[in-house]
Amino acid sequence: MKTSFLIALILISVSACQSQLKEDDQLLVNMMNREPDQFQYFIDHRDSLEIQIIYTQINRDANNRPIFRSFYFNVDSSRYFYPASTVKFPIVLLALEKLNRLHIDGLDKYTPVFHDSVYAGQISVVKDTTSESCLPSIAHYSKKILITSDNDAHNRLYEFMGQCDANEILQRKGYTIRLLHRLDRALSPDGNRHTEAIRFVKNEKLIYHQPMLINDSIPKKETVLKGVAHFSHDTLVCEPFDFSYKNFFPLTEQQYLLRAFLFPETVETKRRFNITPQDKQFVLQSMSQLPTETKFPAYVSDTSYYPAYAKFLMFGNSREKISPSIRVFNKIGDAYGYLIDNAYIVDFDEGIEFMLSAVIHANTDGIYDGGDYEYKTIGYPFMKNLGQLIYQYELKRKRIKRPDLTEFKFNYDEIAHEN
Repeated sequence: MKTSFLIALILISVSACQSQLKEDDQLLVNMMNREPDQFQYFIDHRDSLEIQIIYTQINRDANNRPIFRSFYFNVDSSRYFYPASTVKFPIVLLALEKLNRLHIDGLDKYTPVFHDSVYAGQISVVKDTTSESCLPSIAHYSKKILITSDNDAHNRLYEFMGQCDANEILQRKGYTIRLLHRLDRALSPDGNRHTEAIRFVKNEKLIYHQPMLINDSIPKKETVLKGVAHFSHDTLVCEPFDFSYKNFFPLTEQQYLLRAFLFPETVETKRRFNITPQDKQFVLQSMSQLPTETKFPAYVSDTSYYPAYAKFLMFGNSREKISPSIRVFNKIGDAYGYLIDNAYIVDFDEGIEFMLSAVIHANTDGIYDGGDYEYKTIGYPFMKNLGQLIYQYELKRKRIKRPDLTEFKFNYDEIAHEN
């Protein structure tokens, strides 16, 4: 009798575990199925739209240490998508790490930096009128990257890192990332492997000089052709677009790299970035700061920027106000019809936190470089609704311990009320 009861109990337990595993495996699609008006189209076209989603729950133990549990939808790290501006986040971390590694007296992220054109396609820089001092610096470039995803600022840090070092360092850290080109500047592979000479100068004294760097080994991926046609110099070419010499940054790598930055103690030592605590706070503040909260650059006076600018998940391209209790620590990308957002989202009042990363390809006609992408009708609504779906789920999800999120709170330049 006891044996039969024990066997029955075991069978019930196994059945419950299998049911839970199935729910875990299907959690995201089950959540989307409950909102068919918003998500049925995306579920049905998950492959043609190249949708990938990673949702990671975060629970805290008694010592506030984070514990992660991830859920996936249609994720395939071998399937290529163009990462667009998401590559700017590792470039910022690499640049700050390089300054720390150089360890030169008088050299830090605020030291004025000047770029010299010494090769075809390069552009010199001697000033930056968007900064308070009107001088460029790694700090100001990083701030412009993290707040509004500035392309030129990214290119300046790309020059500082050099193509070879950027790729080799990330590879040594264990990341599958390929960084091959500047953004919004059409250069040949040869032009991209040569980077500008750089001078750091403080009080008219040369602190550090870096000559032009040359990458003699371009880490090309296998041939990657996508779509049915593309434009070249305003002419339609009826052939697929070649992404073989484009950047590569899978969604799984994006979320793990963000986790390595946010919670370095939870990843292998080699996967971490060697930056100072002050640099980490600087990056955290900048990547969560709204354009309407900074005077330098003066984004608040530019109507093309709005509070939720570059916050695709939860807000899409909406100009609505964001609750002051919510902060999004993220890096977005948008190009060639791809929309990507890699985010850590917190609500201080509700005591919730989660990570969410997603990509969608809003280019249903398969024609590239024509600018006719369906961001507004497909991409932004998907991103906004997905973020809101997970946020609402998190509001109801039970936690054993409320997280202490003090390290993610900052005093921003609150100037929005002036307008």
